[in-house]
Amino acid sequence: MIKINKQLKILNFYGIKFYDWGFYKILKKINSGGYLVAPAASALSDINNDKIYYDAIKQSKCAIFDSGFFCLLLRIFLIYKPNKLSGFLFLKKFLNFKNIKNRKILLINSSEIQSIKNANLMHINKFKKFFLYTAPFYKSNNIKDQKIINYINKIKPFYILINIGGGKQEPLALFITKNIKFKSSILCLGGAIDFITGLQAPINEFIDKLYLGWLIRIIFNPKVFFLRVFNSLHLVSFFLKNR
Repeated sequence: MIKINKQLKILNFYGIKFYDWGFYKILKKINSGGYLVAPAASALSDINNDKIYYDAIKQSKCAIFDSGFFCLLLRIFLIYKPNKLSGFLFLKKFLNFKNIKNRKILLINSSEIQSIKNANLMHINKFKKFFLYTAPFYKSNNIKDQKIINYINKIKPFYILINIGGGKQEPLALFITKNIKFKSSILCLGGAIDFITGLQAPINEFIDKLYLGWLIRIIFNPKVFFLRVFNSLHLVSFFLKNR
């Protein structure tokens, strides 16, 4: 159930394809349409219980190595050292990439406050054609939102950045991909943009490189993230079954 193609640098984890590539190569792949995911360890550990989420990440164009814990397990059980490319680092590189400054970009946000923060971020990074959409609170991850489809078909963005919580952003990306009338490149990076704007834990590249993002998030919001980190330990069972 876990297979590595070392030549192509692709890891198949229970049907989810992780690409051990650099930013520019992954961006080139996603530019042809489809959606990118950056699964957290807590989300991966729950794929047997959440079929909608599991189906959504299996149908993604590519997954990146966002989770430091997942990378550590690959080192321990498979003696494979992936190049960690977190959603945070991917987004930082994306915002600094000059070739996309004139592309139409839609940011799907979870609140009006996040929309204001994200608009300021786009202005600072000199993006000229960006749009904002504040998503409703989706009660489940079985998402059917015709309003967002109508808006996307109207503005036709080249990129869509989904900035809502993990577990729902991936099913939303699948729903959008299946229902819009053109190809768009969707980035499911969850809270990555909040690290940059300051709405979530103040993570930087040094912390990200040391795999300590989980610790900072616990300190910043222990009630939410302690349980998530604890649940991530269930991911070990997937590697044990594979052996």
